[in-house]
Amino acid sequence: MEWNGNTILVTGGSNGIGLALAARFLARGNRVVICGRRQEKLDQAKAVYPDLITVRCDVMRPEERLRLLAYMNETYPDWNVLVNNAGIQQHVNVRRASEPWEHYEREIAINFDAPVHLTLAALPHLLERPRAAVVNVTSGLALAPAAWAPVYSATKAALRSFTQSLRLQLQGTPVEVVEIVPPAVNTDLGGPGLHTFGVPVDEFADGVFEKLEAGAEEIGYGDAERRLSLVPQELRNAAEQMWAGFRSRNPNF
Repeated sequence: MEWNGNTILVTGGSNGIGLALAARFLARGNRVVICGRRQEKLDQAKAVYPDLITVRCDVMRPEERLRLLAYMNETYPDWNVLVNNAGIQQHVNVRRASEPWEHYEREIAINFDAPVHLTLAALPHLLERPRAAVVNVTSGLALAPAAWAPVYSATKAALRSFTQSLRLQLQGTPVEVVEIVPPAVNTDLGGPGLHTFGVPVDEFADGVFEKLEAGAEEIGYGDAERRLSLVPQELRNAAEQMWAGFRSRNPNF
């Protein structure tokens, strides 16, 4: 896959990892469309990167996903890359999970339902392009879960499994399938001020693009890259260590 001269749709592209990826796609001579739920965030992104094309869309809602793809097919009929990046992370204590089901369902809808729905709905179009790609952003927590974010970890594990199946089924077609596996990255994933630790987002995005342009189909970074080579017992140990560390910092969780 040549990573220039494409028309690329990035979900959740108004900040964090999505915006960092979008900026690097722009710098390589691609047309980039980003979507997001909050208009003010889209406007802020465009103020920094005027060449970005912005579309307001809440990917939690199936009808808005279809509207987004209809817009892409009608406005940019040559579009050929889907980057499923949108995601949210919620802390859930399963012993005190008293919120209405919709609270938990939202995380599943955004993190798993949306990328699967968008991918399946976009594939008839992408398969007609001479070159195309689906890029799914999962997480190192797909490999070793964060027990304090059980729904998030499970959605990312499910998306990783879907991505692997997708890659196998699309062998021999023009559609490449890439998985990006981030470690903890300093973004607003869990909301403003709740996820201020981890690798700087620009450092992470630069590392991703180095591997993307080298043709990698599975791209880890930092701790997430190391986890890709661990055996099951090592991954269980990693999950237990993370949980112990979290509990020591959050004794009232």
